[in-house]
Amino acid sequence: MRMGEFSRRTGVSQRLLRYYEEQGLLKPERRPSGYREYAEGDVATVRGIRMLLGAGLSTAVIAELLPCMVDAGRILAPACSGMLPDLRRERERIDEAVSGLLSARDRLDAIIDATAQDGVVDPDPDACATGLA
Repeated sequence: MRMGEFSRRTGVSQRLLRYYEEQGLLKPERRPSGYREYAEGDVATVRGIRMLLGAGLSTAVIAELLPCMVDAGRILAPACSGMLPDLRRERERIDEAVSGLLSARDRLDAIIDATAQDGVVDPDPDACATGLA
């Protein structure tokens, strides 16, 4: 199927499909006219890519792992136990990122609490009228 139909079937924009191809995640056939031709199996591939992206993996990691994954219905599963160290490493990376975000949130809460407790008065109301947004 051509890219427009494939985009509709997968719910993924054509721009993102081209990006997946650039990253080596999708390999559609090319017609002599240069148009991409996607196979039915590519729908499952895109579903797997989206699932792994949703799990916090980068496209580089997905490119390494995707060929070794099997579609187990509603979720992807490793085709061999040799992938588990890579998946555990990615989980540790995500745990570290979560920990860093929680720490940043705690520091921000302390700043907010200190501001509220100290009863800060703006010396120049116009100077503090700008927001972050």
